[in-house]
Amino acid sequence: MPSAHGHCLANDHAHRILVVDDNGNTRDSLCLLLQSEDYDADGVENGREALRVLRDGYEACLILLDLMMPVMDGWAFRVEQRQDPSLRDIPVVVLSAAVNPAQEAARLGAIAGLGKPLDIARVLDLVAQYCPKRS
Repeated sequence: MPSAHGHCLANDHAHRILVVDDNGNTRDSLCLLLQSEDYDADGVENGREALRVLRDGYEACLILLDLMMPVMDGWAFRVEQRQDPSLRDIPVVVLSAAVNPAQEAARLGAIAGLGKPLDIARVLDLVAQYCPKRS
């Protein structure tokens, strides 16, 4: 599943990270960063698209979730995700420039909340806790 620019193609379900962000530059940059660290990453632009790909069988070890997006924001996505037995156990990291991400992460039952601009070392630390690298 390519993002808008054809980046972020995943090959191995066990290592997949789903990046959900309406900003194409952020989405593609995160995917490319993760790929450079030997992870598979795919990007989608809103919560509705994320639910669609997840329900179509995409198996993620982690979701990096922006909160403020058109169509379906991160808050609405988390409500739907947590109600779906097949999706509720996928860990989520909340990303946001506009709200207190740590506070929102706690409120939404996410494993962490990171502010934008992102601390890349922190992103990679969190990913490493939940997703094995490709071998």
